[in-house]
Amino acid sequence: MPNEIKDIRTVDETSFPYIFEQNVTVPLKVADGLIRCNVYRPKGSESVPVLVTYGPYGKDIHYKDFHAKSYSEVNPSHKSDHSAWETPDPGFWTSHGYAIVRADERGLGQSPGVLDTMSRGTSEAFFDVVEWAASQPWSSGKVGLLGISYYAGSQWRVAARKPKGLAAIIPWEGMSDYYRDRCRHGGILSNGFIKFWWNRQVITNQYGRPGRNARNWGPDTIEGDLPEEELAANRNDQTTDTAANRFRDEPYYASKEYDMGDIEVPLLSVGNWGGILLHLRGNVEGYTHAGSKFKYLRMITGRHDLPFYYDEEVEVQRSFLDAFLKGEDRVGWSVPGKVPPVDLVLRKGNVGFNDAEAEKAYSRRQENEWPIARTQYTKFFLTASQGLMLDEAAAQERKKLSYRALGTMEKPELIQFATEPFGTETEITGHIVAHLNVSVSPDPSGPTPSDIDLFVTLRHIGPDGNEVFYTGTAGDPVPLTKGWLRVSMRKVNNEHPKHREWLPHRDYTSKDVLPVIQGEVYAVDIEVWPTNVIVEKGGKLIFEVASGDTQGSGIFLHDDPNDRSTEKFQGTNHIHFGPQFVNYVTLPVIPPKE
Repeated sequence: MPNEIKDIRTVDETSFPYIFEQNVTVPLKVADGLIRCNVYRPKGSESVPVLVTYGPYGKDIHYKDFHAKSYSEVNPSHKSDHSAWETPDPGFWTSHGYAIVRADERGLGQSPGVLDTMSRGTSEAFFDVVEWAASQPWSSGKVGLLGISYYAGSQWRVAARKPKGLAAIIPWEGMSDYYRDRCRHGGILSNGFIKFWWNRQVITNQYGRPGRNARNWGPDTIEGDLPEEELAANRNDQTTDTAANRFRDEPYYASKEYDMGDIEVPLLSVGNWGGILLHLRGNVEGYTHAGSKFKYLRMITGRHDLPFYYDEEVEVQRSFLDAFLKGEDRVGWSVPGKVPPVDLVLRKGNVGFNDAEAEKAYSRRQENEWPIARTQYTKFFLTASQGLMLDEAAAQERKKLSYRALGTMEKPELIQFATEPFGTETEITGHIVAHLNVSVSPDPSGPTPSDIDLFVTLRHIGPDGNEVFYTGTAGDPVPLTKGWLRVSMRKVNNEHPKHREWLPHRDYTSKDVLPVIQGEVYAVDIEVWPTNVIVEKGGKLIFEVASGDTQGSGIFLHDDPNDRSTEKFQGTNHIHFGPQFVNYVTLPVIPPKE
C-alpha cells in the first residue's frame, strides 16, 4: 500500500435531485478490512429502504464510459449523472423512495484488498455491506438486492448467508452455480468469455491500477498507484484459476459452493431465454432450489443489458420491492397463491433478433410451477439417415456416423438431425436431455485419444425453411439452446437430491473421472439448457452434435488449447446406431391448458 488508508467521504446535497455521498467507508469484520461505496438517497429526513449493489465494475465509472453504445439505447427514464453498467439508476430509484448503495468490491475501484472475484471472502464482505446498509440512520432497516449479471450472481450467495436486514432479492440474469453455469460447461472450460470479461471489465479497475482516470475509467485510486508486482500479488486471476482447477472438490471451486436452500428471503429470479451460454440455467435452478416461501420465476427475451430498464420490467421490479421493503403490495406478491409463481414469455414466429420492438409480439403466460406439471417428456429418436423422429423403430438401423474431433467456430465439425415438418403447432418449454452412444478413434499417425467433448445445439427452422434466430446476450443471433459434456465426466449421481430424469445431476469431482478408450462405445446423457419455442405448423427442429463451438456461441468459446489438447482429443468422433445403441433427445412438449 503506497499510503495510509484515508477517510475521504464527501457529501453533496445540492448538485443533484438526491443526496450524493461518495467514498463512504464500510468497515468489515475481517481485520483491517473496508469497503468503499457511494450512497444516493432521497432528500429529507425520512428513513427509506435501501437497494445495494456490490461488484467489480467501478462505482464511479459512468455507464456511458463503460459501454457507450449500450447506454445510448437505455430507456431515458433511467439515465442520470450517476448511471452505471448493470445497476439500478439512482435518479429513478431515489425519486421513488429508495436509497442506493453502490459498493466497490474488495480489491477493486476504491476498495483496498485482494481482488478475488466471486470468492467466499468477497461474499463475506458483501454480507457486511448489506448489514451496514440496514443499520444506517437514513435506512428503514430493510435492504433489497437488484442488479444484472455479476450484480445478480453475487446475490444468491450472500442471500444464503442471511444478513440482517435483507428483505428481498431480484437476481436479474445471474448465474447461481459458478462451476456449471459459468466456468466449466459439462466439464469443458468456458475460457473465451472469462478471458474477455477479466481483461476488459475487471483487471482494468483493480485498486491501485495506474492511469484509470486518464483512460476515462473512473478516478485514480485515492491512496495512489501500486507497482505492477504488488498489483499482481493482490489479485487472484480468474482466467488462470479456472483453467488450473478442473473439479468441484478442489478448494478453488469448493470454496464457492453454498446451499441454495438456505435462501429464504422473497425472490424474483429473472431469466432470459437467449442467455444460453451464461446465466439462463442459473436463474432457473436458483428459483427451483431456493428455500423462499415467496419465490417467483420470470422469463424475458432481448439483450442482457437493456430489458432491465424497460418501463414494464421496472414496474415489475418496483412492485415486488415495494411489497417486501415498503409493505405496499399493489399486485399481491406477499399474499400466498395470489401471483402465479412462473411467468413465461412465449417465443412464436420469426420476429428477428436484437429488436426490442419486434419482440413485443411475443405473448406471456403464467404457470403455477416449474417445470410445467402438464409437460409431456417426449423422445425424438436420432436415425442413421440423420432424421429426428418419434418412431423408435426408425432408429434401429446399424450404422456409425463420424465427424472430426476438435472442431472450431472457423471450421465446425458436426452432424445434424432434422425432424419432419410439424403437422400441428407444438410448444417446447422446459428442460432437455440428449442420450447419445459415442466413441472415438485415432488418426493413423496421431496420438491415442483419451476423451471426447460433445457440443450439442437445438435449432428451429421456420415454415419458410429459414432458421429462426433469437436475441443472444450481446444482441447476437443465437439458436434455441445448447448443451455440453466431456465424456470422461459422464458419471451421473442418481442418488443426489437434485437429480431428475429431465436434468441429470453430475458432481464433477476428481473421483468422478471415467476412462475413455478408443473403440469403446459410451452411452451418455447430456444436459441441454432449458428453452422455449412454439414450433408452427410446417416448422422443424434440428439437433446438432459437434466437436467444438458452433454458430451462436459468440464470445462464449471453449477453445483453450490445454483444456482441449490434441494429445487427448485429436481423432474422429462417432455416433453409433443399432438396436443396442438407441439415440434420442427428450423434449418437454407442452399441451394446451384445458
